[in-house]
Parts: sequence; structure tokens; C-alpha cells
Amino acid sequence: MTAETAAPLRDPFKNPFPESDTARRAIWEMLVPRDITAYLAADWSIVADDFVEANFTGMNGNRDENPQNWSLSFASLEAYRDEWLRQAKEGQGTEYAEDARTAIFTATKLEEIEIDGSAALVRKKFDGRIQRKDGGEDRLLWETLYICRETADGWKIAGFVGYLPYEGH
Repeated sequence: MTAETAAPLRDPFKNPFPESDTARRAIWEMLVPRDITAYLAADWSIVADDFVEANFTGMNGNRDENPQNWSLSFASLEAYRDEWLRQAKEGQGTEYAEDARTAIFTATKLEEIEIDGSAALVRKKFDGRIQRKDGGEDRLLWETLYICRETADGWKIAGFVGYLPYEGH
């Protein structure tokens, strides 16, 4: 591929949806910058209002291609919140050799949102690495499918199937 035919580099910090597409822009803002900011701060209060609490369900694909091996890991929003906070605090205890925020944004790709009325299926993909100071790395390689609902207060996460196997770009 020559420089003339190469695809332009994606700006991982820039919302990929046009200003006129307010629904997709709002969903992207919720699931990318707000989620990353909250996670790095280990501050659930930043994202707490982004969920539909009633009947929230989160499934864990366990990075396994066989759905038989997936699990209902988050039968309530509280269960998900607790695991999310555990992981976020664990991440805060890790010394990285690079800026974790930039690395996570660069690894995150959310460009596919299917909207049908007041429901949306969102595909959030992770493919990247964060270098640790100890010489190792944290590998981010999975896909999460979010089910979002439009409410009177805007778009919210109603559930997800996460940690699905993903082979990368």
C-alpha cells in the first residue's frame, strides 16, 4: 500500500460520527471518553447515570468462541459495578511505562452502532497493548456488544455481552 492509497490515520480521541448524527455521537461519548475517564479514575459516579438499572444484565464471553462457555457474570448492575471497580482499582495499582489513557483510547474502536427505534446495538472493540514499567504489557483484545436504550434522559446501557473473542482490526 502506498502513501497515496493508505487510509488516513484514525484519531482515537475524535468522535467518528457526524455532528448531525446526535444519537451515535451521544453513545460514543458515553462508551468511549466518559467510560475511559471513569475507569482510569476508578470513579463509578462518572458513569453511574449511564445505565438502565432495571433488568440490567451483563454476560461474559470469557474470550471464548464457544457460547456454551459464556457466563451470566453480571445479573445486576451492582454485580457489574463491583467488578468494574475491582478491575479499575487493580489498574491504578499498575505502573505503566506509557500514558495509559492514550493507550486505551488508541486500543478502543467504536464505529458500528445499529439503531432501531429506541434500541441500539453497539460494537466496541479493543485491540492494543499498554506497556508496563516492569517490562510486561497488558493486552487489550476483545469485543463487547452493548444493548443501549434511548430514555427520557438520553441513551443508556441496558446490558452487554462482553469479553468476546476478537482477532483484531
